Amino acid sequence: MDLAELQDVIDRTFGDRDRARGTAATVAWLAEEVGELAQAVRKGSREAQVHEFGDVIAWVATLANQMGVDLTLAVERYRNGCPRCGALPCACP
Repeated sequence: MDLAELQDVIDRTFGDRDRARGTAATVAWLAEEVGELAQAVRKGSREAQVHEFGDVIAWVATLANQMGVDLTLAVERYRNGCPRCGALPCACP
């Protein structure tokens, strides 16, 4: 699934609920999921890590939908490597 498909599925699945919750609460949920990912990375099984990565990506898509941000466009700046120095791999000091 690409990012556009993900955003569409997330919107069709949770969009009404997400909009009712609002962006502030969505940011809080995203932060909680990042914490759960950190815990899974430190102490969790591979299955738990994969699960939490999925949750974080889904909450990023939720927030992007609420903010009207196209994630495909957002990640374009990384297409050719480092967005700061333009090198691949990064040559920034």
